[in-house]
Amino acid sequence: MKFLIIQQKRIGDVLTSSILANNLKKAYPNAQVDYMCYANCVDVLKNNPNISNIIVLEEKVRKNYVSLFEFIFKIRSKKYDAVIDVYSKLETNLITLFSKAKKKISYKKWYSTIFYNYNIERQTQKGQNKLGLAIINRIELLKPIISEEITDYKPKVFLTKEEIENAKNYIGNFPLNKDKPNYMIGILGSEWYKTYPFEKMAALLDFIVAQTQANLFFNYIPKQKEDALAIYNLCKENTRKNIFFDLYANDLRSFLGILSQCDALIGNEGGAVNMSKALEIPTFSLFSPSVNKEAWQIFEDEKNVSIHLKDLKPEIYKEFDEKYIKENTFKYFEEYPIQLIKEKLTHFFKAIGN
Repeated sequence: MKFLIIQQKRIGDVLTSSILANNLKKAYPNAQVDYMCYANCVDVLKNNPNISNIIVLEEKVRKNYVSLFEFIFKIRSKKYDAVIDVYSKLETNLITLFSKAKKKISYKKWYSTIFYNYNIERQTQKGQNKLGLAIINRIELLKPIISEEITDYKPKVFLTKEEIENAKNYIGNFPLNKDKPNYMIGILGSEWYKTYPFEKMAALLDFIVAQTQANLFFNYIPKQKEDALAIYNLCKENTRKNIFFDLYANDLRSFLGILSQCDALIGNEGGAVNMSKALEIPTFSLFSPSVNKEAWQIFEDEKNVSIHLKDLKPEIYKEFDEKYIKENTFKYFEEYPIQLIKEKLTHFFKAIGN
């Protein structure tokens, strides 16, 4: 059997969709399970023993119709038995349609029957299920292939011993307070509307250091450095002494190695939170008001805590739609009581033993 999973973009989504590969390989141990994504997401899939090949759809291919159709026919030549298109946009609609796979699986949309012969209705309520809809709906995509109950639903990151050792050695080069915890700080969201206001984030960092004296590492991408520095400069002097701004990974695998050596990740909800959970690193995350709570509040317990406006003031979501809330993100971030966040952080520190 040969399977192709397509989840093109967003590191957290790509990692989450890797549960499809894990379960396909479990059900069909001798199968070839390939995974298609964009180049910037490859590192989160590396060394996964359940993925046979990672297929990169390059940007230059996507933006050129001739190149795209050449790519499509290369995929067709691989003769997959089933294609699971989690992404389901025009480029992947076409890849799946021309794949010649007997089972073409994706989510049901008004046009989806043109491209797929298995159109899965998305669940919109998770009910009593503690899994978020991001997990539940991906598991649904396996039903045309796997009849048994799915129990392996947690994404995993696979680091080598060398990667872990390199991370330990790198961190060891910095003058950390050795008897205090190391916290990775999700200092910025991937988008402006996913970013907790700078002044409030600085106040939380001041609180974290005052409570724990932890060593803080900032997670951001190069184009966000100026904003990360702005938050650093808003912190109190005593807090800045505990922030190791130059302890920074230049690539995703190095970041994962450093993250594996942290006691927790604290900050904006996003891909790094998903990576932390996949590494079994505790998380404390702040959701943007417009991010789908039901989808991404996953694997929550006393060591994986999040705060979402919908938990605090659900009536807002009855009055306004997601578009309006997104456009007024900073107004609604004001509805997150900072004292409540501090109280929850205190409980979180106790839960993880820091």
